[in-house]
Amino acid sequence: MPESETVMAFDFGEKRIGVAIGETLLASARALTTIEAEASDQKFAAIGKLVDEWRPARLIVGLPAHADREAPHEFAARCERFARQLEGRYRLPVEFIDERFTSALAETRLSGDKRKNKLRLDAEAAAIILQAWFNQRHAITAPRH
Repeated sequence: MPESETVMAFDFGEKRIGVAIGETLLASARALTTIEAEASDQKFAAIGKLVDEWRPARLIVGLPAHADREAPHEFAARCERFARQLEGRYRLPVEFIDERFTSALAETRLSGDKRKNKLRLDAEAAAIILQAWFNQRHAITAPRH
């Protein structure tokens, strides 16, 4: 039986970072929290606490892309820099997954008070990113008949 790994995913934004967690054996992601901080030091301190608590084996970062996939997304370079910082600080492998439409999908999943949902939205988007990674990984490793 394959060994399970904890995987942590991020929906990176300048003001907020959504975080999700999941296990490879279950291949199921769940929203964990949203980090809301202005300074990078504060963001990475919060991420460090989560990494210490959950001990993930790898990190996933959503990479924005335009719907047409032609031109690089303006925010992609910032996400790549964030991923390099994660890798350097926590010495964990970091992978990317296409995050197109995750925020819109997260919005449809959440109902009720929009102000309360604002913080939950980024964490839910991170869960969608992580679930997409699990789904892609499963599609690659699934035996073909």
